[in-house]
Amino acid sequence: MHYSPPQPDPLFEALEPAARGLKLSLVEITVSRHRGSTQVRLVVYKDGDVGLEDCSAFHRSALPRLELAFPGQDLYVEVSSPGIDRLIKDGSEFRHYTGRPVRCYRVDTSDWFSGVLLSSSAEGIELEAGGTKVHLPYEIIAKARLDGGVGP
Repeated sequence: MHYSPPQPDPLFEALEPAARGLKLSLVEITVSRHRGSTQVRLVVYKDGDVGLEDCSAFHRSALPRLELAFPGQDLYVEVSSPGIDRLIKDGSEFRHYTGRPVRCYRVDTSDWFSGVLLSSSAEGIELEAGGTKVHLPYEIIAKARLDGGVGP
């Protein structure tokens, strides 16, 4: 997997202002069709814990926008938090987890590398591990996840 920012998504652009208005970040949108209904899974994040109230508020805010995006369809909408061991799907997602511990599988060393995420850019991420800052370009990251075993 190559970690790079995704292409613009009209559904993301329609829902992101609603998330921002609730002081949330929209991390992921997954749309699937199942037995005649459209399932939309939304993952939101904020500094601190994402609670049931946050998910409910975003659900209420997102539903009218989703009904416009999928007119006349039977919609099933699920809103959740990223979880403590979330698999990070692309490079743009790192920006949400600054200050959080992450684990990256490096193709150059064929091993996992852990540290606290200091920053992310279009080229890669910077972690602090053992008092040392380490830059990892996206092209050497095969996969990455939040490291729920340790937290700020």
